[in-house]
Amino acid sequence: MKKTVYQGKYIKVEEETINGNNWEKVILQGGIIVYPFTGKDTLLLVKEIRPHENPSIRVKPVTGIFEKEFSIFENANREMQEEIGFKSDNLELLLSTKTSGTLNGFQHFVIAKDLEPSKLPNPDGEETIQEVIEVNINDLIKDLIEGKINYRSSFLGIYHLHLKNLIA
Repeated sequence: MKKTVYQGKYIKVEEETINGNNWEKVILQGGIIVYPFTGKDTLLLVKEIRPHENPSIRVKPVTGIFEKEFSIFENANREMQEEIGFKSDNLELLLSTKTSGTLNGFQHFVIAKDLEPSKLPNPDGEETIQEVIEVNINDLIKDLIEGKINYRSSFLGIYHLHLKNLIA
């Protein structure tokens, strides 16, 4: 029998007994990750304060919780408008992932080009975004490999894009 142990805004935890074994399942709300390109090899990252994380400041792509009432590209634009003050009509789905097992969720990785100014209020507060940083993708990959920027799953699409370009 399956039962919900916890139901939050973004996380649900279920337990289920199957053949005498207790299985735990964490269900995460989906995510959207956007790589806003300003040139062929340059993109924008965000330096953000996250007081509930350790360390409390992180460098990351534009990211957010996937809101089901919006399309992938609408989600991508909303997150860019909230975090960096841009939107794009030139969006491409790079990669979608889905995890299942103990941790369950999905992420959509989007490339944005031809950015144009358009700002929406940041629901986490405008002070959350400390800086918008323009980086070269090759320098970013090097910094990730060397541990200068903490690897997070939000950078998975960067590796995917890099390998795709190496193979092409």
